[in-house]
Amino acid sequence: MLKNSAKSSRRVRGAANGATRKVTVEKKEPRSFAWVNRLFVLAGVGVVVIALVKAAIALNAIPVERIVVSGKLEHTQTLVLQEMVQPALVGGFLSADLKHIQAQLESLPWVYEASVKRQWPNALEVHVVEQLPIARWGKSGFLNHEGEVFHPSSNKSWESLPMLWGIDGSEQKLIGDYQLISEILMPMELSVFELAADGLGQLRATLSGGIELILGDEELTERLERFAALYRESLFEQKEKIRSVDMRYRSGLAVAFEELPNVAGI
Repeated sequence: MLKNSAKSSRRVRGAANGATRKVTVEKKEPRSFAWVNRLFVLAGVGVVVIALVKAAIALNAIPVERIVVSGKLEHTQTLVLQEMVQPALVGGFLSADLKHIQAQLESLPWVYEASVKRQWPNALEVHVVEQLPIARWGKSGFLNHEGEVFHPSSNKSWESLPMLWGIDGSEQKLIGDYQLISEILMPMELSVFELAADGLGQLRATLSGGIELILGDEELTERLERFAALYRESLFEQKEKIRSVDMRYRSGLAVAFEELPNVAGI
């Protein structure tokens, strides 16, 4: 029994000694170079940014060599416009503040509207629309077609325009009334020499022939059409004798005639 046990023990040891050992081998992952790619991308972006910055600096440094002025100019000299624009161009072609230049130009008395554009590669284009005076306003001002008041330094060439009088803030209504009166009277070859509105809005129009129309503050179109019908019918033949026509009546009017001069011996 002991021999058999010893043999069995040796077999077990021998089996143990002859057993195959399992060795776990860890596989190494290949090294990642993604950070290198990112570095190249960032470097490329940096180069592009630097190039763009340099290009922008170079473009800003381009001087404006020409100022081209267009538009029908009668009261504003081209040289004056160019001299006004010049200080705003010191920083270069791209850095010029076009809105600021536009505002400066439109501050000139005879400039109604201005537009400013860049013209590549080194010019600035300025287009100017001058004021269109429709009537005189008070002693020194003018009204344009929008009913806006402007004050030019010289107004001698426009002294023949009709005179409009009114309180501040009534300009647009008054220019609208003037245009309506002119439109209705034009077929009869009558024109407005002076139009005035008092603080209550009561209108009085002096026509070129000397007739004064008292129009009041309401039903302006109806009253003018009534005057036009009567003028064609009967007043035209007596126009030299008429001093005033009061249109403030609901369905009629009152005509005042010039007094006949006294003739000695009659």
